Amino acid sequence: MTTLAFFNNKGGVGKTTLVYHLAWMYAELGERVVVADLDPQANLSAMFLDEERLEQLWPDQGKRRSVYGAVQPILKGKGDIESPHLEEISERLSLVVGDLALSDFEDRLSDAWPRCTDGDEAAFRATTAFYRIVKTAAAETDASLVLLDVGPNLGAINRAALLASEFIVAPLSPDLFSLQGLRNLGPRLIQWRNQWKERLRQAPDENELDAPRHDPMMEPLGYVVMQHGIRASEPIKAYARWMQKIEQEYPMKVIEPKQSDDAPQGSYRIGDIKHYRSLMQLAMEARVPMFKLRPAQGAIGSHYRAVKNCHEDFRTLAQEILKRANVHSERA
Repeated sequence: MTTLAFFNNKGGVGKTTLVYHLAWMYAELGERVVVADLDPQANLSAMFLDEERLEQLWPDQGKRRSVYGAVQPILKGKGDIESPHLEEISERLSLVVGDLALSDFEDRLSDAWPRCTDGDEAAFRATTAFYRIVKTAAAETDASLVLLDVGPNLGAINRAALLASEFIVAPLSPDLFSLQGLRNLGPRLIQWRNQWKERLRQAPDENELDAPRHDPMMEPLGYVVMQHGIRASEPIKAYARWMQKIEQEYPMKVIEPKQSDDAPQGSYRIGDIKHYRSLMQLAMEARVPMFKLRPAQGAIGSHYRAVKNCHEDFRTLAQEILKRANVHSERA
């Protein structure tokens, strides 16, 4: 099983759209996929499911069939995680449903992090909750691939979510805000990884507690440039300038020095995804990924050609991400 988190400190770059389309593409390529919505905004779940279904999964009273429902016993101090509800999207694709109520878990996770240094078992169970939820979900579906959608902040929920990941892919735009996001992200990832290794030395026996001990863990795999079409208001020189800065700073800020010394410039740029403005509205109305649009759903003329191009772009990107993850795993 390979676990990929999609994360950047800068929001609004198309991260959730990227995860949604990659999940569908990997299923099309024959992978069994679990996608977990660990962003309290639950935008990914809203892309997969309509409001009627979400209302059923988030009852005002009773058990919520979401990631929040799975951690609720920990939040209430009445036990450990429950087996997560898995929403079947297709034969090869399942969703751990997100939940706006998940934000209630933030304080519990913030409190647990320092107590892990004392070997507190309850603290470890809280901190590793997401890891164990997605591991259980993958085992139940025999998934070879888990994709994690993570919100754009550096809080306790995201720290726990990233502990569940082997690799991190950073979606970004060629601008100052994404560059600053990388500057914030890199040092924090290194800090969290090192702090977790320290906490593992105080962890209860692994026979008593299933904790993320895999190596690599939270390893940056590279970045994907989103919405990179150059418009008249975005001169080519400005685009090139920001991409050059990102190419220079990504290995310095995000990759630990010993890992980046021999990497050629630009090697962490996994791929690019165009904006496809003309397709997104059609896809949202049809509730399908852009590359699955059919003529009956408006994919005719220039739209039809754009659908074919979109399919090839996502196929190429999906394959490149897995190739890089497999290479890194073989080196570990």
